[in-house]
Amino acid sequence: MLDVRRLSLLRELDRRGTIAAVAEALTFTASAVSQQLGVLEREAGVPLLERSGRRVVLTPAGRTLVTHADAVLQRLEVAVSELASAREGVGGPLRIGTFPSGGHTIVPAALAELARRHPALEPMVREIDSARVSDGLRAGELDVALVHDYDFVPATPDSTVDEIPLVDEPMYLVTSAATRATGRGETLAELLGAYADAPWITARDGTTGHAMAVRACQAAGFQPRIRHQVNDFRTVLALAATGQGAGLVPETATAQGPAGLALTELPLFRRSKVAFRAGSAGHPAIAAFVAAATAAVTAGSAAAP
Repeated sequence: MLDVRRLSLLRELDRRGTIAAVAEALTFTASAVSQQLGVLEREAGVPLLERSGRRVVLTPAGRTLVTHADAVLQRLEVAVSELASAREGVGGPLRIGTFPSGGHTIVPAALAELARRHPALEPMVREIDSARVSDGLRAGELDVALVHDYDFVPATPDSTVDEIPLVDEPMYLVTSAATRATGRGETLAELLGAYADAPWITARDGTTGHAMAVRACQAAGFQPRIRHQVNDFRTVLALAATGQGAGLVPETATAQGPAGLALTELPLFRRSKVAFRAGSAGHPAIAAFVAAATAAVTAGSAAAP
């Protein structure tokens, strides 16, 4: 009989690439991960791993087993969700991941709604980049998360995670009113190209926001000269308003821009969603958060001028 916990380790190795990365993510030692994978190979009766230089890669049989592991672990999530639904009331810890701007727009209103409807629920919020959410969900560090992707940086398909759309919003080019280009045009290339020689403000390296800004500028025909790297859109607005450079922010971040800021709507979009482990959509706590986040977005849209 194949052990589910060892199947989970094999799946993580397939996603993360190295035994060291699996060990770090799951707070095991590398030797413990190797030992457990060795036991799984004996259980399977066929080689699942092979050496490739200094790395360990999955054999064809190993990759086949990962596909089955995904299905098995998803069914377990369904079972856990159904058992939770059989209990009375919605309560207990709920570990929530969020990207920074979602943390000061959607999340506060969603938590207020949860507190009103499900006072026994114990939400715990952790800021995390969308690109790392899948790992956090599979590792059990998160139960649910707000995620987003952008034009030029679409989300990578992941069979271990399900998503529900929340809101699509346009991106804005932000600069100081004093340095705003005239005769900007209408296409993305024209609008961004007017700032090809300007300094730029982007999110930090390795984030989806950074990749979006760089790729958008490249699509407009230039490589941005990045001066500042900050993840908080409010800081981006403040820096842009004082002439420190051009930046890109989503519509929700522009609601309370500082004086001296110029905004230009772009044909470029950010899509925000709620993500959770595949199979867990029916879990009462997950469903409660989805409903609360949806209500928060709807209320925010209704309040917008």
